Amino acid sequence: MLDHLIKGATVVDGTGAPAFTADVGIRDGRIAVVAEPGAVSEEARTSEDAAGRVLAPGFVDPHTHYDAQLFWDPYATPSLNHGVTTVAGGNCGFTLAPLNPARPDDADYTRRMMSKVEGMSLVALEEGAPWSWNSFGEYLDALDGRVAVNAGFMVGHCALRRYVMGADAVGGQPTPEQLDEMLRLFHDAMDAGAWGLSTTQSSTHSDGDGQPVASRHAKPEELLALSRAVAEHEGTQLEAIVAGCLDQFSDDEIDLFVEMSAAAGRPLNWNVLTIDSAVPERVPRQLSASERARESGGRIVALTMPILTPMNMSLGTFCALNLIPGWGEVLGLPVPERIDKLRDPAVRGEMLRHAASKEAGVFRRLSHFDRYVIGDTYSKENEGLTGRVVGDIAAERGQEAFQCLVEICANDELRTVLWPMPSDNDPDSWALRQETWQHEDVMLGGSDAGAHLDRMCGAPYTTRFIGDCLRGRKLVGLEQAVKMLTDDPAQLFGLRERGRIEEGFHADLVLFDPERIDAGKATLVHDLPGDSPRLDSKAIGVNAVWVNGVEAIREDHVTGATPGTVLRSGRDTRTVSTK
Repeated sequence: MLDHLIKGATVVDGTGAPAFTADVGIRDGRIAVVAEPGAVSEEARTSEDAAGRVLAPGFVDPHTHYDAQLFWDPYATPSLNHGVTTVAGGNCGFTLAPLNPARPDDADYTRRMMSKVEGMSLVALEEGAPWSWNSFGEYLDALDGRVAVNAGFMVGHCALRRYVMGADAVGGQPTPEQLDEMLRLFHDAMDAGAWGLSTTQSSTHSDGDGQPVASRHAKPEELLALSRAVAEHEGTQLEAIVAGCLDQFSDDEIDLFVEMSAAAGRPLNWNVLTIDSAVPERVPRQLSASERARESGGRIVALTMPILTPMNMSLGTFCALNLIPGWGEVLGLPVPERIDKLRDPAVRGEMLRHAASKEAGVFRRLSHFDRYVIGDTYSKENEGLTGRVVGDIAAERGQEAFQCLVEICANDELRTVLWPMPSDNDPDSWALRQETWQHEDVMLGGSDAGAHLDRMCGAPYTTRFIGDCLRGRKLVGLEQAVKMLTDDPAQLFGLRERGRIEEGFHADLVLFDPERIDAGKATLVHDLPGDSPRLDSKAIGVNAVWVNGVEAIREDHVTGATPGTVLRSGRDTRTVSTK
């Protein structure tokens, strides 16, 4: 007997093949039958009429930071609501394990680092996760059987260094014995099911003490030793971030990526390729790393987002503005001193010069202060400004845009929420995205879901993209859009029997209304441990989501079921070799 029968759905199977109408039956967590409408004779415990709706494989998000959130939110909301059934975590060199049992304070260091570098609530980290593990395998075991999504995790380089080197991980180099210990620890993690290595060399990544995170101090010899270890395990990967990911790679960064991928014999993915017609040289420069890798026996995959993810800013709390060269020193001051500095025309002038400089890289896009929209305000002086554009307010007041913005924020003691309008929403940028998506080493993803929780909400990129393909710009057809969100990432990670609607495959499925599918506006909610805030987005037109054959979402509401699997390398992933 079938567990559930979905009748008369328009099936988009993930392969890119034309859609077709079929009945799809689920049994024991798998897709048991895909047949002509009315051709299924086997009885089903439950069934539903899906005429006029699209049934697709569950979406695979290749870049998330749900490592902590899954403990207090096993449903990985809002990703699951938006049809995501499989998430890849442990990215950018940051994981919650392993933790050295001889140094209990390392857990506190890790929480403070994650709070700073990934924008997670420190209170939520402290209260929402059990911190009961030491080894990476124990961390995976702590999640096993209690999650609603399928989740696989890389091992963070920072955690490996911290476990072995302690405080010397920041600023120090491992002795030969320490490197051997790091490799042993890494092998143990992959034996337990870790997907491989994630690391960062990015200049934007600092720990809770304001110091460059541990992996930024690693030399190429250490990174290549870890990459070679990846080669010894089935179904493993590499993920890496360098400073050039934000704008354009240096020659040395390309060399490092190529050597790491070739040494591992595994794909290396990086995040995120920003596509902007105002910087036409960026895409060919970034993709030259992929071309070099193929020549050297490796593969480098660029992740890029198919939507423009809104991200808010603030002069009062740490955000992307702090990462503009020369801005961190001012924005790191106590609030009264910060306001005094920001009101100084000479200081503002210097800050604007830095923001427009080549060194600012991709953060240059944040320097168009006339295009900021005022969000939440907190003072009587700012009443009526919410939703207004700074350039319009500045013109009324006879002020320069940045000066106007500073005065508005100063009235709120810098608590004002600011929303920059994207500078790359022009037709030429979208045409360039459409062209770039066709490259064999470009993949959709990079949501950062689970991180930067009160600043951005990238999780809904799946529904927003499909809605755009069906009723908006229509840059790709529905079948191709679904393939880009399902089979493509499943193939990159070597997921066994996931990413397609095919008999025998795991029943990870999403049913949606093609006339309505979309994502609601990001809104601030306070539902994290400690009443901490995050941005959430409602799924529109998603009727149901199944994970391993069990209904996990119905009409944007979680069912309470936790049918997800902690995906372990080898058992749940096959090797995707570059050789």
